[in-house]
This record gives sequence, structure tokens and C-alpha cells, in this order.
Amino acid sequence: MGRERFVGTSARVAFVMAALGGLSAACGSTVITDLGFGGAGGSAASTGSVGTGSSNGSTGSGSPGSSGSGVSTGSAGGAMMSGASSSSSTGGGPDCTNNQCVGGTPQGNCDSALMIDSADAMDGARAIGLCQVAANGSWGVKSATWVRSDGSPLGMGDVGDLQLGKGILPGFGPNVQVREGTKLLALSSGSARQPSDGMSYHSVGGYQKDSNPHQAPPGYPKASATCPGITPGAPHDSAGLQVVIHTPNDAKSIAFNLDFYSYEFPNFVCSQYDDTFVAIMNPKPAALSDGNLSFDSTGDALSPHSNLLRVCTPGMAGGQSFACVLGPSQLTGTGFDEQVNGSAATGWLLTTAPIEQPGADITLLFTIWDSTDQVEDSTVLIDNFKFVLTDATTVTVAN
Repeated sequence: MGRERFVGTSARVAFVMAALGGLSAACGSTVITDLGFGGAGGSAASTGSVGTGSSNGSTGSGSPGSSGSGVSTGSAGGAMMSGASSSSSTGGGPDCTNNQCVGGTPQGNCDSALMIDSADAMDGARAIGLCQVAANGSWGVKSATWVRSDGSPLGMGDVGDLQLGKGILPGFGPNVQVREGTKLLALSSGSARQPSDGMSYHSVGGYQKDSNPHQAPPGYPKASATCPGITPGAPHDSAGLQVVIHTPNDAKSIAFNLDFYSYEFPNFVCSQYDDTFVAIMNPKPAALSDGNLSFDSTGDALSPHSNLLRVCTPGMAGGQSFACVLGPSQLTGTGFDEQVNGSAATGWLLTTAPIEQPGADITLLFTIWDSTDQVEDSTVLIDNFKFVLTDATTVTVAN
């Protein structure tokens, strides 16, 4: 569907080495191996010390460090523990009971039976890998809601079906696979479907669902660092998932994968029609002004002008050069391949963020919207949400 528009004219990934000491837990008479510290490296002509490790009162030993270089260390010592009711602990972290800790419990992989059009927002949480429901003091999801861009209930549109802005998919086209389990969550300002999904799919060139604008999250819409003088218009046709989670006592950060697509590229890059995706945490991390966790190296939320776009045809758009290092093949079969040499996607990205108060509640709002009008749609895929036992900064990088 056509329309007339005005077109406006290092990162270094740090690997944090956790202290060797690992997680230990016991329940009933189960026996679990815990790791102790290896011995210290020797100096130029000396031999390293023997390593020791302890867990719940017993001690293990490690081999000595090698001599000579002063930089080698002994191997990790092994310690055995058992007990009828001892509590879980983390390396240097606070003690907590089993149901309050992630520990070594597998996460995700609970989405195989989910329906594409599920009305249960908890299924949206399961689709991204959030499987555990908070109960009896445990960590987990306390509530899940399908929402608009401001967190209000999704409801219905007066022209189309706003409920089609959410979908639980087995992939996206033939070249984009899930990152965990068998399904992923799609949110769209159009229909969160693939052309192969039949009549529930609507062209991403312009599926209008609601003639009324939607309210934006606090702080949005906002001016772009990349596109001076350009502020996108009000949200339209938004869709989102909001979850309230009681976080694990031992989790220090979260991580999830996402993949943003837009039909606005390349014709409306750096314009008032910049569709937007945000993942907002509340309480927000101290370093963030608006709580949005997913942004590019300029600080801009994901949109048709983001420098994280890598799936596209190389060229200039909105005064920027796009190298499109992944080429356009991941657009095939998604509907975003309708435009010849048009549309773009980021490819899978990884967002990480700290949990500043482990054991407290957080609210996460994942939402996407059209800006200014209801056509030229955008879609985001979300999958593989995890709680992580190591520290992380707030960053979104190629994955």
C-alpha cells in the first residue's frame, strides 16, 4: 500500500571471569560435587601451592601449580558435600533455599505445545523461555499480560484485529530459526505471522488495525541521536508483552535474543515514521534514563535507522550508509521480502542487563509500534530469555 511521505535527511564485549568455587546445593541425601580453588602459580623458580576447596564443611584438594613462569595455577580441587537440608549457595553470593535460586536448573524449553494465537500471555512468556511461575516464595513469573505500547491491555482495534500483533511461531521464514525450545515470540505493528500462516497473515506493507493513536511508554517518542531534528510521531497499532517476575536470589543479570524487522527501510529511514521497539525494565538500571535495555551504539532504540541493521541490501538510506553484512537472505519467506531491494532486519542480537536487586520483582515491557501512521509495518522476534549468575552491563550486540 503506497503513501506520500516527507523523508528527513571498543564496543568491546567483556568476559567476566567468575571466581572458581561454583554452585553447590544439596537436597535430601543427594551428593553434589563442588569445586575448590586451584593452587596459586609458582614464581620464577618456585612451585605453586596446593589448591583447596571446601563446601559445607568438607575439603577437597588440587594439584600444585607448575614451577617457573609464575603465571600457572593448580587444578581445581574437588569437595564432596551431602546433607539432609542444607541450602544452596553461590560463589560469594547469599545463601538461599532451592526454590529461590536458579542454581544449575535448566531454563527454557517449555514451548512445544503452544498455539500461534494463544490468548494466554503466560504462553508468550513461555515462548521466550520464561517457564517457571512464582509460587510458594519461589522465583518466576508472577503475571503476564498482552499489552499496548503504554502497558495497557491490548484490546481490539476499530479497523483490524490488534490481537494479530502477537504470535507464537516455529521460526520466521526458512532461514531464521528459534534460539531455544521450538517456538519464539513475534510482536508486530502489523500481523505477527508469516505468509505461510494463511489468512491470518496480512502484508507488512500496511495492515491497519486501529485508527486511534496509542499512548507511548514514558520518555517516548524521543529524538534520535542518529537523525538530528527528527522525532517520530505518536505510536499506532502497537503490540506488546508485559511480565512481572520475582527474580532469583542468585541471578546477577538477564539475557535474551531479539531480531527486529522493518518495512520502513530504506524509504523512510530518519523520518517521523521511524517505527520503534523497546524492552523496558522497571525498576530501571541506574545507568539508563528511560529503562530501555535494547539500543544501538548511539543509544537509539531499535528502529529503521539503527546501526544494528545487518540483513538488507547495501546502500544509502536517510543519509546513512548501510553495509548490510548479512545480505538480504533472512528476509526470504517473512513477508518483508515483498519490496525489491527493500526492508531490513538486524539478525539475531543479544541484549544483557544487570539485576541490581536480586530476589526483588522486576517488570519487563517488550513492545513495538508504528510511528505516525498505521502502514509500513515492523516486527520483532524474541527468544532465549535467561537468568545469568554472572554480572553484565546493559548492552545489545550482534549474536
